[in-house]
Amino acid sequence: MSTLVVQSEQSPEIVSYDPATAEEIGRVPLTSPAEVARAVERARVAQPAWAGLSFKERARVILKAREIMLAQLEELATLISREAGKPVSEAMSMELVPTLDAMHYFSHHTAALLQPQKIDIGQYGLMGRSSRIVYKPMGVVGIISPWNFPLATPAEEVVMALMSGNAVVLKPSELTPLTALKIGEIFTHAGLPEGLLEIVTGDGSTGAALIEARVDKIMFTGSVATGKRVAEAAAKHLTPVVLELGGKDPMVVLEDADIENAARGAVWGAFANSGQACASVERCYVHESIAPQFLARVLADTQALRQEVGTREDTDVGAMTNERQLRIVEDHVSDAVERGAKVVTGGKRSSNLSGYFYPPTVLTNVDHHMTIMRDETFGPVLPVMTFKTEDEAIRLSNDSVFGLTASVWTKDIARGRRLAERIEAGTVMVNEVLYTHGIAQTPWGGIKESGYGRTHGRMGLLELVTPRHIHVNRISFLPDLWWFRYDPGAQKLFQGLATHFTSGSLMKTARLLPQMIRRLFAPRV
Repeated sequence: MSTLVVQSEQSPEIVSYDPATAEEIGRVPLTSPAEVARAVERARVAQPAWAGLSFKERARVILKAREIMLAQLEELATLISREAGKPVSEAMSMELVPTLDAMHYFSHHTAALLQPQKIDIGQYGLMGRSSRIVYKPMGVVGIISPWNFPLATPAEEVVMALMSGNAVVLKPSELTPLTALKIGEIFTHAGLPEGLLEIVTGDGSTGAALIEARVDKIMFTGSVATGKRVAEAAAKHLTPVVLELGGKDPMVVLEDADIENAARGAVWGAFANSGQACASVERCYVHESIAPQFLARVLADTQALRQEVGTREDTDVGAMTNERQLRIVEDHVSDAVERGAKVVTGGKRSSNLSGYFYPPTVLTNVDHHMTIMRDETFGPVLPVMTFKTEDEAIRLSNDSVFGLTASVWTKDIARGRRLAERIEAGTVMVNEVLYTHGIAQTPWGGIKESGYGRTHGRMGLLELVTPRHIHVNRISFLPDLWWFRYDPGAQKLFQGLATHFTSGSLMKTARLLPQMIRRLFAPRV
């Protein structure tokens, strides 16, 4: 059966706390570098047999794990809520639903998505040649996952890696390790062979040890600063990485948008998961002609939100996951206010709740000189600016070192698509916000300092395999025209190839047939 967690009796421990109540939930080992190396080795030993199975055989295990997850929905949602602080309803909608969907999708479609691809090689095909790409597993994939989506982010990547024929070593955030262990438990009960999913709990030193253990790929989700360190460490071993980093995602509301729906989208996009999503709305640009109506609707919807402990059924916004992130939010809001921003609602740490609670906050009179419009806030704050023209909205949207997601809101769909193509982001949505990470079929990832590489969809699967080119010459008894020896006739033929063959014209190439035949059947000296 799968090894769920690497540990020893002497291991120091990491404590998982409920951020809403400060109550201790559980303890896990801080895995040492030597133990991480042994976990990677076990994964490497187990991987070849798994890669030798058919996609259908791998899918049976994934689908069994899905059945187990379905049977434990409430238990899992409650655990996520207690570790991350989010409402149970949000754990269901933003973590469990996308994960279950991804398990179903990749179980049924990975074989087709990774089937060998024939390459059109033009006139070489007429010479008996053929080429195709086949896809082979990377080997051992190291996943370093974040605390803001402790189930969805690692579980979906685990599913994709396993379906591609890889083994996985998962290092979860030290703030949410129990959810990761639950993932391992589910796969064990589903019958995943031992060693294929190793979970190494710990802190940053554990993640560093995972990279140093020379896995075949690193999938990292987290901050830009840490992502740069991951890339630097991986580069020492030429280990390829996928980096899904921060965002400062803009929302552009045009004058012809449905104001009520755009306002609801802004409120959810900014405050879901207490704003702790790399794709949260962190900059909202509204056309000046509709700004008063839009802000009034945003204010009413924001003030109607219920903030409480996430395990209560009627909670809309739960606690933030940790004190450090809450302080960043406080610093960003304080800086904005000092520079002239106006707090429309919220703006100070919740005094009636004892955990890491920051109320949904709306700011106006903001500009790009403020930290809150430039650095990732990663908290429940919605800063709103106005614009006059489309060009100004695009300029403001692109004025960022980040480029993860963005959204455009308009009733004119053609206009929305046109503007979407001008925005610098990995994903741009029209009349939609935040959620495309939950669509298994679509790629997820950013540009600029939001990282590189992709997860999800076919592009995500291609990150987890190595493409190998297979080239075949079916005419096994003939030499190639360009082989030795060289003589005046060869030089003349090569000049003809440069002139006619490279034009792509079959008619022009046909002129060279007499020279080709003479060279192919010329006596060897």
